[in-house]
Amino acid sequence: MRAPETIRQRRDFLAANQGRRVPSAGFVLLVRQREDGSDTMRAGYTVTKKVGNSVIRNRLKRRLREIVLLTLPAHGHSGADHVLIGRDAGLTRDFAQLRTDLEKALAKAHLPLKPKETDRK
Repeated sequence: MRAPETIRQRRDFLAANQGRRVPSAGFVLLVRQREDGSDTMRAGYTVTKKVGNSVIRNRLKRRLREIVLLTLPAHGHSGADHVLIGRDAGLTRDFAQLRTDLEKALAKAHLPLKPKETDRK
């Protein structure tokens, strides 16, 4: 199981904000199909200062990274950016429940299949 590539540039986070948004108890999932022709899945994580100090925010980001590592290879959308915005409840929510929430959110955020080159004509 290979970890998804990490989104690091602000413009990629802003682009993901234009995609599908699926709220959950511990996080908000943003999914946007990239049009760069690559099938690589990418993931990004962000937590606002409203959640807590840097120690709390980093703890939540570590939890989000781990559920993405366990869930995204099987349930993620290939060629898409996945951004998780952490919420307060993500710190206290049971890890198994948080993982189930991500699976449900990925199912809700299903993206339409890209038309093949031969189907366009």
